[in-house]
Amino acid sequence: MKHSIDVLINDRPVIALRDEYPAGFVDPMHSHDHVQILYGSAGVMSVRTPETSFVIPPQRAVWLPAGVPHEVACRGPVSLRTLYLPADGRGGDRCRIFEVSNLLKALILEVVDFPPLYDVDGREGRIIAMLLEEMGRMPNAPYQVAMPIDPRLLRVCNAILADPSDPRDIDDWAGVAAMGRRTFTRAFKEETGMGLAVWRQQVRLMEALSLLAAGASITQVTYEVGYDSPSGFAAMFRRAFGVPPSQYLKHETGEGGGEAGPALVRPRVRGRATVEA
Repeated sequence: MKHSIDVLINDRPVIALRDEYPAGFVDPMHSHDHVQILYGSAGVMSVRTPETSFVIPPQRAVWLPAGVPHEVACRGPVSLRTLYLPADGRGGDRCRIFEVSNLLKALILEVVDFPPLYDVDGREGRIIAMLLEEMGRMPNAPYQVAMPIDPRLLRVCNAILADPSDPRDIDDWAGVAAMGRRTFTRAFKEETGMGLAVWRQQVRLMEALSLLAAGASITQVTYEVGYDSPSGFAAMFRRAFGVPPSQYLKHETGEGGGEAGPALVRPRVRGRATVEA
């Protein structure tokens, strides 16, 4: 398939593919010669690069510049729609998570059904042009955490990503890194732009969004991400997103009529966890 994409991308502005992956599927670290856009029309993915870790629930997509190594893991079954664009410098050289409007979702689902040699001067070409325009106007969605380079700190971060509910405190994590507490806290902040507690809370928020999108109850999410009570989790969630989890879910599923409302609920995050436009 790589050869086909290489050939087609030379005279087609977008090549779109569809795939269905089972829960637990992992595509190990790799890169592409083209810009890649990953969109799960159903299911939740985790995407990691050497610098950043993302959780991609439905109604979000990730833009991966050409040449960026990345790993994709499926939390549950994922209906993946992948777009390939020429590596012409558009979109910059940084990964970004962006929101997917109802219109953009419909355009992506339409484009993946195009024949490989679609008519760029006809209906298909006009839809592709609208797809690119709509994608360009989508706001960033700041659901990521920066990953450290130091292998000792990376060991800690990978452990927290694997189990966000892990209750160990900063002294325990400094021990995992085989570093003194003060050295650990200073190095962690220098490499990630935030302290361990804030970094872990961002991971828990990402995990909570993933679980909520997958249909987990608020009570289940509470304990899965390491909180002692639903009220404590709801308070943290409200501080971060401005609404309780139940209201966020209504926005995400579009209940109440109108377009689904991710843009109405903007996370209040700071530091390197925010995607830059």
